[in-house]
Amino acid sequence: MASSSPAAETWLLENGHIKPLSKEMRHGHGRSHGRTAHNVSSSSLRKKSDLTLVRKVPCAIVRDVLANVQEVILGTKLFVLFIAIPIAIVAHYKKFGRSWVFGLSLLGLTPLAERVSFLTEQIAFFTGPTVGGLLNATCGNATELIIAIFALIQHKVDVVKYSLLGSILSNLLLVLGTSLFCGGIANISKEQKYDRKQADVNSLLLLLGLLCHVLPLMFRYAGVGQSAAITAQATLNLSRVSCIVMLLAYFGYLVFQLWTHRQLFDEQAEDNEGDDTEDEEAVLGFWSAFAWLVGMTILIALLSEYVVGTIEAASDSWGISVSFISVILLPIVGNAAEHAGAIIFAFKNKLDISLGVALGSATQIAMFVVPLCVIVSWIIGVRMDLDFNLLETSSLALAIIVTAFTLQDGTSHYIKGLVLLLCYIVIGACFFVSNIPQNQPNGVNLGSSSEGIMRV
Repeated sequence: MASSSPAAETWLLENGHIKPLSKEMRHGHGRSHGRTAHNVSSSSLRKKSDLTLVRKVPCAIVRDVLANVQEVILGTKLFVLFIAIPIAIVAHYKKFGRSWVFGLSLLGLTPLAERVSFLTEQIAFFTGPTVGGLLNATCGNATELIIAIFALIQHKVDVVKYSLLGSILSNLLLVLGTSLFCGGIANISKEQKYDRKQADVNSLLLLLGLLCHVLPLMFRYAGVGQSAAITAQATLNLSRVSCIVMLLAYFGYLVFQLWTHRQLFDEQAEDNEGDDTEDEEAVLGFWSAFAWLVGMTILIALLSEYVVGTIEAASDSWGISVSFISVILLPIVGNAAEHAGAIIFAFKNKLDISLGVALGSATQIAMFVVPLCVIVSWIIGVRMDLDFNLLETSSLALAIIVTAFTLQDGTSHYIKGLVLLLCYIVIGACFFVSNIPQNQPNGVNLGSSSEGIMRV
């Protein structure tokens, strides 16, 4: 093995020993371990660890534990937010203010989401590109999925719908808009370009998902004159069939991305990573990364339970609606690390990575997380459909259409980002001033009934 200085070596933590990653392993796993735009984006918030002092610890077990802690806990620029996790747990058991528990839990979820991305990337070094890509695709939005499942268990269907809708809107309008705006300002003297191929595929999938949301909504209006129970059951059945179609479409997207047209995404990553390729080396062993991933997932589940259980208390204490908290605050805070990374790469004129984060995350939520939640609710006996009501579905439709128009020519400037940001502000203001009771549809009766509000 070629010699190198300790500061330049990449150390592999496994079996109680710290050893440098071999040259063969580096070459074998360099670009082919299933690294996605989400991983590249999150890597901008990571810190390079210096294990010089840790290597001097005589005890192998202690040395291994300290090295793991340094890489996982202190290896992110957001490590200071980890203190919110024990404080949130103590606040919960000591019966402190429930709004404080909610706020602390949200802060604690921020570094956890970034660390899950880091750990899945570490595992992907040892599982190969295909399994690594599937792992990244599955865990990319683990925080939203876990929060949604806990909300379903507590029969808070509206919280699930609002939070998932908010994640899509924040990715399409806030993250993408901020990236295009900041990238355009930072590179105002040059024209920013990106590869349209991935944007076109994601736009098509988002439009398919929008169709699956619009049809149950229209079906409810088309059922005017029928009994509410019959219309609701038909809408539920249509939603479940649509979810199966959406999951099939997402599976086809994974086949397209990981097998048949993998070269398109690999070429895009190679063209945009540039000087960040030195970070593409394993620093944890497989079982160490797996154990940390399990622990992080348990913490995310615990904090998600706190968030879901205290969201109404936070709404009452802060004087803002549950819909605004779910649509705006949850997505922004929960994915702050990933979103910040996308904006940083936009500053570096690497828009393909920023688009991969924003569009990829929105597509994953719309085509995987949302239908999966409907299927899970079906299994546990909770009635959840794809009828997100008129206001929410209209916001989703306009966001997808505006984004598709914005990305149609393969070039960008700051005015495009500004328009997307302004659209997000208007939608956020709409949910801020609205205070629709949970489980109360906001649809206007389009039929001949004399009532002004249609109740299903």
